[in-house]
Parts: sequence; structure tokens; C-alpha cells
Amino acid sequence: MALDEQIITRAIIERFTQKWIDYLNIDVAIVGGGPSGLVAAYYLAKKGRKVALFERKLSVGGGMWGGGMMCNEIVVQDEGKAILDDFEIPTLHYKDGYHTADAVACTTTLASKACLAGAKVFNLMSVEDVIVRKVEASDTIEVVGLVINWSPVEMAGLHVDPLTIHARYTVDATGHATELMRKIKDKSGARLLTETGNVCGEKSLWAEVAETTTLNNVKEAFPNVYVTGMAANATFGSYRMGPIFGGMLLSGKKVADILADRLG
Repeated sequence: MALDEQIITRAIIERFTQKWIDYLNIDVAIVGGGPSGLVAAYYLAKKGRKVALFERKLSVGGGMWGGGMMCNEIVVQDEGKAILDDFEIPTLHYKDGYHTADAVACTTTLASKACLAGAKVFNLMSVEDVIVRKVEASDTIEVVGLVINWSPVEMAGLHVDPLTIHARYTVDATGHATELMRKIKDKSGARLLTETGNVCGEKSLWAEVAETTTLNNVKEAFPNVYVTGMAANATFGSYRMGPIFGGMLLSGKKVADILADRLG
């Protein structure tokens, strides 16, 4: 069969445009395609929710690809292993309470399963702002959507106006940088739902404490905006955990369960 370059080009433009139009108004927007964001997208999509994930980079997966210091193995505890089992990702028992898994197998499978469950991933897109609205009969504001642009536009510093999507809920899964929460605070001037009203910032590495607080800190950090993964600890001021990924995985499922309940 002869191939026509014009048909190839038209197919890509038409299919992508339709996908984008279909996801201009969604249930949940996830910012950041690391493990917690991918897990959240998977479980929300499995529950039939309309969910899109926006990732600045060309590839998703965050820091999971490199395991620990480019040794591409990760560690999970028993509870984290249960999530990998759910994704049918092989693990090896190391010692009581410790299991290892291939970092590349984990990352590719999380991404694949999220997409196959129905989540839509928009890579090479950066979130540069949020859309806010005043809550009726109140002096407070809430986030109702995202302001997005192509990452190359951001990287080149070009003056190109962005576009928008609307979402009932938004998840900050941007990891250590906590980019979305910082943008909300800087642009709105409103208090976050933290002790200080600001992003508290992450503390030094303490794996045992961090794994627990990662789950405890998965909650609403601004009206309609939730935090998960390392962004949860950074927002509420807890420790980092290094290359043990159980908390990342479990926090993604927790935020998915919370939002599925809120969506009814």
C-alpha cells in the first residue's frame, strides 16, 4: 500500500485536536506525571472518571526511572507491594517488609495501565497558572481549571498566550517542587490550607516518618485542589523518603479514592 504524507499529518492533527476538545472540561486534572500522579490517574479512570494528566516533560514517570542514584531498582514495603501487585508488576522479596522491583518495568507499566484505563496524558504541556472563581456568598476563591501552554514555549521564554481547561478538582503531583501550590499562592495571594498559609517546604530525608506522613498529608490544600506524593509532604512540611516508593504509590490511590467519593 502506498503511504500519503498528507493523510498521516491530517490523522495526527484531527485525532489530537478531537482528544483535546473532548478533555477541555473534566472531572480531575492531575499536574505531574510521576508515580503518584500516574497511580491516581489509573484508579480514577477505572472508576469511570474523566481524568487528564499534564506533564511538562516529553516522558512521564518522574524520578522513578532512575531508582536510587541511577541504580534502576526501587524498594517498596508490604503495603506498596500491594499496589504493584494490582498493576501486575513483578517484585522480589528482599527482607521482611522490603521488596524490590525494576524501575523501568514499574514506570512503563504504570503509564501504560493508566492510559489503557482511560486516562488521557498530555505531555510537553506546562501549567503556568490556575483559573479561580469566587465562591458564592463568601470572600474565598476556589480553583476551577488550569492555564496551560506548550513546554517549549515556556523553555524558550516566548510571549505566547496560553489556553485553558476546566476541572472540578485538581491534583498537585509535581513532587519536591510543589509547583502548582506555589503558583496558586503567588498568583492568588490567598492562604493555603496549611498551618502557615504557605507551602511549608520539605524537610530532610527520614524514610520511616516520610512514608507515613505522605499518606497523612494527602488532602485538600486549597479549595478544589489536592496534593499527593512528595508534593503532599512538601506542602505540609514533612520529610522526604528517598528511593522507597510505597508512599508515592499509596498516596496516588488515596487521592483517587478521596476524589471519587467527592465526585459521587
